[in-house]
Amino acid sequence: MAAAHHPIADRPVLRFAPSPNGLLHLGHARSALENERMAAALGARLLLRIEDIDRTRCRPEFEAAMIEDLAWLRIAFETPYRRQSEHLADHAAMLARLAAMGLVYPSFESRAELKSLAAARAAESGRPWPADPDGAPLYAGRGRDIPPAEAAARVAAGEPHALRLDMATAMARLAGPLSWTETDATGRPQRVVTAQPERWGDIVLARKELATSYHLAVVTDDALQGVTHVVRGEDLFEATAVHRLLQDLLGLPAPLYRHHGLVLGPDGKKLSKSDQAEGFRGLREAGLTAGDLRRQLGF
Repeated sequence: MAAAHHPIADRPVLRFAPSPNGLLHLGHARSALENERMAAALGARLLLRIEDIDRTRCRPEFEAAMIEDLAWLRIAFETPYRRQSEHLADHAAMLARLAAMGLVYPSFESRAELKSLAAARAAESGRPWPADPDGAPLYAGRGRDIPPAEAAARVAAGEPHALRLDMATAMARLAGPLSWTETDATGRPQRVVTAQPERWGDIVLARKELATSYHLAVVTDDALQGVTHVVRGEDLFEATAVHRLLQDLLGLPAPLYRHHGLVLGPDGKKLSKSDQAEGFRGLREAGLTAGDLRRQLGF
């Protein structure tokens, strides 16, 4: 079905939503500045959301450094900031709604077991096992086949598990095709994109050790914060199909989207905290000014 947009609000709302699991790099700077530019063009509110649901990787010192770096860059976000870890009850409520619709089931395979299952199924069929848009094998387990009483008992016993979305059943609930609207840098709608969430298979919505997934948390927080325009890197373009599906299932408004180009490293790959890409803090310490950095990134 066509995207259901937010009702007319006093002002549009944008958000920049990094995770404090490392120092910000030039890619984050570009995304923050893209948000700032569109917010200025629209006369919008600009929010900063701390996406810290992964408590094993996110650290207070990274959050403090992130806020300091953004202040140095002279981006004025509204306060207080929203920390996802302080709103897990909101995410749990959305998960419970999906479960009540019969769209959630637990799976108990480890990541290694799932990799082996995908390889075994590929060998049986003589064809490569399908992968999601990020290149990861689709869920190859049999969680959907476990009797509900047995699954509930295993969860209650504390067995490690993931809670997954039954994608086929979820797609059957839709009244028609899904789409979203992409805008230009100033927020003007440019094109409508057809969403194909089924390409992601039975996505993870939560794990025993992680109360919510990125997908579920981001659509929940965007809705609760009244976000009307989502500006983020093109590496998340394909994930928008999943977000549109969850918004539709949960009756949440659909923001407009802009997926901007990425800042690439010398190897031609996107910058990554996990690869210890150079943070712009290092550039600051080398004498670069905020104005220099803005000009370097085209702002």
